[in-house]
Amino acid sequence: MDKIVINGGKPLHGNVQISGAKNAALPILASALLTEGTNTFHNIPDLVDIKTIKKLLCSIGAQIEGEESVKINFDKIVSHTASYDLVKTMRASILVLGPLIARTGTARVSLPGGCAIGARPVNLHLKALEDMGAQVELNSGYIEAKAKKLKGAEIYFDLSTVTGTENIMMAATLAQGTTVLNNSAREPEVVNLADVLNSMGARISGAGTDVITIKGVTSLKSTEASIIPDRIEAGTFMIAAGMTRGEINIIGCNPHHLEALINKLRDTGMKISPIKNGLKVSAGEKINSVDVKTLPYPGFPTDLQAQMMAYMSIGSGLSVITETVFENRFMHVSELLRMGADIVIQGNNAVVRGVPVLHGAQTMATDLRASASLVLAALVAEGETEISRVYHIDRGYQTIEKKFSALGADIKRIK
Repeated sequence: MDKIVINGGKPLHGNVQISGAKNAALPILASALLTEGTNTFHNIPDLVDIKTIKKLLCSIGAQIEGEESVKINFDKIVSHTASYDLVKTMRASILVLGPLIARTGTARVSLPGGCAIGARPVNLHLKALEDMGAQVELNSGYIEAKAKKLKGAEIYFDLSTVTGTENIMMAATLAQGTTVLNNSAREPEVVNLADVLNSMGARISGAGTDVITIKGVTSLKSTEASIIPDRIEAGTFMIAAGMTRGEINIIGCNPHHLEALINKLRDTGMKISPIKNGLKVSAGEKINSVDVKTLPYPGFPTDLQAQMMAYMSIGSGLSVITETVFENRFMHVSELLRMGADIVIQGNNAVVRGVPVLHGAQTMATDLRASASLVLAALVAEGETEISRVYHIDRGYQTIEKKFSALGADIKRIK
């Protein structure tokens, strides 16, 4: 199993190109299920999760070619089942449920896996499908759903759910009548999916707000579209600039998707300014400690909470980080403590007292974003840090060691 080894203490300088957003690419690849003909999607990141959903889609009947630009054809559906072996490693696999039942009337999808950062129940997806007329049962760890024809409905999500919004939005494109999603997720990835579906001939309005309206159509056509840049990858490199006392040009990001982070980083003393096709990010004179509270978009992203905690662990004072989205997303704390951080957990709050220096140690990644926080901490730690179980980081960051090495980090992967 691969490890990443980092010798810290080097300020980062240079340009980094941001890859396509994993969390946009996954539902958009799944949306090809709704059409015949060949769809072409550009700016697809090279990640383990992308390879997983490609395998899943091929098992259902997809013909797929290409890597960064992917051609995907679903003229023939050969299976209605998303098997446990493919779904167990990635929660986003459930995104085939909505389009599969919409197009074929039948879907059998294993209950999903992925990072162990909280329950993230799928009941919101299932209740919405039932409201649209589907018969849904849970049998032997599988979701089994049937509907001769989904019907438009007024859907109320008890919690803001990104995958739930995406799943039901895709299902509703081919439903009979109008579907209204209330308390829908507002993330940029949802908007990207809606734009792609509309280019296929869907009739979706309100994406980016908490009420999305979908007027069902009888069929959709294939399309060509691009994936938005990964705001979480961009945010990780922005935090790295501040932590290492460096200066990085974040190329290819969308600043509008990063406003909550930009405001918070400026509060820490960092300097952030627009450049052509991106942002220039540099460290301030010192690291001001700030409080952080995660919220659904447009609030501070839960996917940057662990990275921000690593940053605050070397801040000049006291920081309180509050996690409101996932109930089990402080697993990185024990590993940061091994590196000398001063962090105390109190319920869903982490009280972080900045320390003058972190120290290299043997550490273990526990989930995708936790692994990113360990990389950031290692970049500023004295001595050598070894991070094991880095398959987590490969799920969401494309060649992270190569990108950091190009910025001046002493980082290598050991097979």
